[in-house]
Amino acid sequence: MTTPPSAFPDVEKLVVDVLKADPALAGVTVAAQAPAGFDGTQNAVLVNRRGGAWIGDLHVDKPLIEFEVYAPTKTAAHVLANAARRALLATLGKQLGAHVVSDAEEKDGPRWMPDYLYRGANRYLCVIQLSLNVF
Repeated sequence: MTTPPSAFPDVEKLVVDVLKADPALAGVTVAAQAPAGFDGTQNAVLVNRRGGAWIGDLHVDKPLIEFEVYAPTKTAAHVLANAARRALLATLGKQLGAHVVSDAEEKDGPRWMPDYLYRGANRYLCVIQLSLNVF
């Protein structure tokens, strides 16, 4: 097995850039952290790396990307969750920064999940695993 690189790609930034460029998410806050004043009722997609694995022989990083998708209504949150899923799954075979997406696979979602941090939030969760060629 080969040694993993000392630093993996900033996959959160790569995914945020993909989602921000998608016309279906125009006007939606897309970020790796909730912005100041966020209360869970705004249109937002929060992107987080939730683990993954290094596949040494293939020089592949396989991060699990979680979306927390918020909107003023449950229906609107569902629509945004599907738009974010579609945008990220469409990266299969494309270059993100210096890396090529060799696989994109949905692992969970969209799944309705009440948010106990933000009262009144309408939230869906999605998890997609990417395979990024690192070298």
